Amino acid sequence: MSGHNKWSKIKHQKASTDAKKSKVFSKYSKLITNESKKAKGDVNSPGLAFIIDKARKENMSKDVIDRAVKKGLGNEAGSMEANTYEAYGPGGSAIIIESLTDNRNKAAQEVKHILSKNGASLAGIGAASWAFEKKNGEWIPKMTVDLSDEDLVTLEKIVDDLEDNDEVQGVFTNVE
Repeated sequence: MSGHNKWSKIKHQKASTDAKKSKVFSKYSKLITNESKKAKGDVNSPGLAFIIDKARKENMSKDVIDRAVKKGLGNEAGSMEANTYEAYGPGGSAIIIESLTDNRNKAAQEVKHILSKNGASLAGIGAASWAFEKKNGEWIPKMTVDLSDEDLVTLEKIVDDLEDNDEVQGVFTNVE
């Protein structure tokens, strides 16, 4: 009967939720650090204030936000770089992947590996973005595609794998 008490269940549930929070906080920390570097630490600048507001909605603590802002001012921030990748998904769907990384080659290889593992492929510049319009930092599809149930499951797996990657900040598709 070992491992069947109430504490074991709570411990496993807490570990699961903590891992999810950690991923979200890590992504927001990168964004805050990058914007802080651009805004030179001015928390009243529109870009930085917007990201801090989004982080607070995810219950990110003030201490963690302040550390990320200070990291953007220091030399240890490195040169974070935003990249946009375009890909072809299952059933002719278009995928836009936004990343924020300090190592462009590593991020590109990780994205490429995730896509190829699931039967998708990277596309050239403009190959998928024509199906989208960028508004307020979000990629809104201009035209949508219907997928079969099998292709939809594959696409969901691709999106989940991409979102689990620390380098990836957002994944957008043109699927209904």
